[in-house]
Amino acid sequence: MTPSASSGLTDLDQRIAGCRACPRLVAWREEVARTKRAAFADWTYWGRPVPGFGPADARLLIVGLAPAAHGGNRTGRMFTGDRSGDVLYQALYDVGLASQPTAVSADDGLELYGVRVTAPVHCAPPANKPTPQERDTCRAWLVQELTLLRPTLRAVVVLGAFGWQAALPAFAEAGWPVPRPRPAFGHGARLTLESGTDGTDGAEGAVREPLQLFGCFHVSQRNTFTGRLTPEMLRDVLSTAAEAAGLPHRG
Repeated sequence: MTPSASSGLTDLDQRIAGCRACPRLVAWREEVARTKRAAFADWTYWGRPVPGFGPADARLLIVGLAPAAHGGNRTGRMFTGDRSGDVLYQALYDVGLASQPTAVSADDGLELYGVRVTAPVHCAPPANKPTPQERDTCRAWLVQELTLLRPTLRAVVVLGAFGWQAALPAFAEAGWPVPRPRPAFGHGARLTLESGTDGTDGAEGAVREPLQLFGCFHVSQRNTFTGRLTPEMLRDVLSTAAEAAGLPHRG
């Protein structure tokens, strides 16, 4: 990992955390942070946009939807402190991509191995449903994150149809051509985004490596409680993506 890559993501994360671009989301996340949930009455909620989490030289990116009101919006870290995160980080641990199976707070010691977790919308939305305008406003952050990860990024797992629809335009803006018509989301979907070029690096541009893109049902309670997404299904997708990214893992 180069110092510039690390400092670039650190700066990006700080700028994301200070964003106030979407009035509805700002009002909601701050209201939740004030009123809290009874079970977390002793917590000081984060109440801000939640940046990505993981190393700057990640080879695998996991893209979710948005922070949970009493999860990431409370803890300040993606998928931390909610049941969706319980499922995701347990699976990452099971396949050897996380240091521990639980994620309860931003200072709990959790480390990800070659994996970064992010979302196309960085603020907790009412009813877990960002508007299309909010999604599109937030896209610039994901494009910048993808650009900074470009030297090492080799595979992406997108959780859910919303994330898939939001991420595809971001990949295109970051320089990986996306087929038209855009591929449909599905659990187990796999797509190679062929190498593009970075027009900022000289007249010809620097060649980007292809990305292996994987679709996976979201780790929402609706999906995991009903068995639409089982732990085995999630582990299978993560293992396949880790293999594509060239990461050591447990299959």
